[in-house]
Amino acid sequence: MNPRRVGPEELPLETVALARSLIGHLLVRRLDGVTLVGRIVETEAYPPGDPASHAFRGRTPRNAALFGPPHRAYIYFIYGSSYCANVVSDVEGVGAAVLVRALEPLSGLNVMRSRRGGRRDRELCRGPGRLCAALGIDRRCDGLDLTGDEGLWLAAPVGPIGRLRAGRRVGISVAVARRWRFWEAGNPFVSLPNAETRGSARP
Repeated sequence: MNPRRVGPEELPLETVALARSLIGHLLVRRLDGVTLVGRIVETEAYPPGDPASHAFRGRTPRNAALFGPPHRAYIYFIYGSSYCANVVSDVEGVGAAVLVRALEPLSGLNVMRSRRGGRRDRELCRGPGRLCAALGIDRRCDGLDLTGDEGLWLAAPVGPIGRLRAGRRVGISVAVARRWRFWEAGNPFVSLPNAETRGSARP
């Protein structure tokens, strides 16, 4: 496949709007000469002022990319074992992002399977740590321009996008009632097995 890179003018700046808009877009990774492609099927928004956001306590060397220009990658390491990929939102200096929670693998599956220890296709990118492992996304990708870089970028949606649903975010202990997790209804690659019962349609 030949994914069409999106320009910054095609993506919203506001965090929640970006989280919703990214559903159906493609995340493309060029790794060791192979193009790996996954379709975004689940996201979480972490807007300005959100106490669950890494930006809430201010800028540090670890989260500097989070305060950079919009539509850049913010990559962090979690639980001592996994990376998570985010798309920076809002204007430079504010500190906000969208977490990419799950992908539907489309291209480069043999490489993804190898990187994920031969897991079945449904499990390759079903969760933020899994998708980063499958696509070889790590701190070297932190700060990359997702509308202009050759190693990691966002591409336009291919095919129809299913009904969008919304629910509570996962793995946080504050601001838990905010329904800022979005996913494509009925998609088997969404990270939570019971996601359909945990959210409402189009808030």
